[in-house]
Amino acid sequence: MSAKLSVEWVNPFIVATEEILSTVAMIEPKRGKLLLKKDNTVEYDVSGIIGITGEAIGSIALSFHKQTAIKVVSNFTGEEVLGIDADTADAIGELTNMIAGRAKKLFSEKGVKLKISVPNVVIGKNHTISSPKSTPTIVIPFESESGDFAIQVSLVPNKSED
Repeated sequence: MSAKLSVEWVNPFIVATEEILSTVAMIEPKRGKLLLKKDNTVEYDVSGIIGITGEAIGSIALSFHKQTAIKVVSNFTGEEVLGIDADTADAIGELTNMIAGRAKKLFSEKGVKLKISVPNVVIGKNHTISSPKSTPTIVIPFESESGDFAIQVSLVPNKSED
């Protein structure tokens, strides 16, 4: 894999997001245009974040607007969710974990070894997710019948693994 953040680093997360959300949350995400993130602001209300180490280092985040999170988690759990609470946050964390785990498997099939952390969930309008200054962050917006959401991939090759 090349030294800069490229399609080969982002595509497994796109594939994993589409597969996991269509399978476990019964939504059909439609990918929008990839964007290079300029600052740390997130225009969503809740984000699941997972750190990544191994042959690449960085993080991924799965971010939802409040109403989208409620619909997706309701689909995922099979129970009506009325708001963002500890159980909703746990479900967002689990979805993020499933996406990262699937992407890790896709990387492994290409011979790239990654490790993923346990998920953290941040709740709050216009929260921030910081990446190291030298780490580019690609935002992949999605549309679905349950609402809009995004994943952001912030990865660089791990020079110490070469």
